[in-house]
Amino acid sequence: MFSKAEAQLMKKEFWTAFAEAYPRKWLLYNTKIKDVSFKFYVDNKKAQVLLDIEPKEDEKRKIYFEKIESLKSILLEEFLPEAIFERDFYLENGKIISRVWVELSGISLYNRASWAATFRFFSLTMDSFERFFYEYEDYIRDLNINT
Repeated sequence: MFSKAEAQLMKKEFWTAFAEAYPRKWLLYNTKIKDVSFKFYVDNKKAQVLLDIEPKEDEKRKIYFEKIESLKSILLEEFLPEAIFERDFYLENGKIISRVWVELSGISLYNRASWAATFRFFSLTMDSFERFFYEYEDYIRDLNINT
């Protein structure tokens, strides 16, 4: 087990190593849709690439999710066959968001031997997510286009 300081240092080393191994600018929070963002997540059991939909207005959240859900077959068939869709995802703080994600289990942030596999997963998965988003962003972004 690691101390808190050691765990923080390991996290910093992980993200620095990832940035060095895959030096590119990811879309992440720059979707140009308020409260719709892509995220990387890793802990001691899994890695995830996430699309979080979390506008304060519940109706907007539902509309954005339904738009992406209407493209589900395209996302699954052409980009990310393992993507998981959850309309009402409960965060630890009790907040409800919508989330689409892909997960790689059996890896650990604290096991350097799994870093290369995690980095590859992050890169390939986020790249596919971004290509999907860029292809359909006008439709996703425009709340006046019905699903």
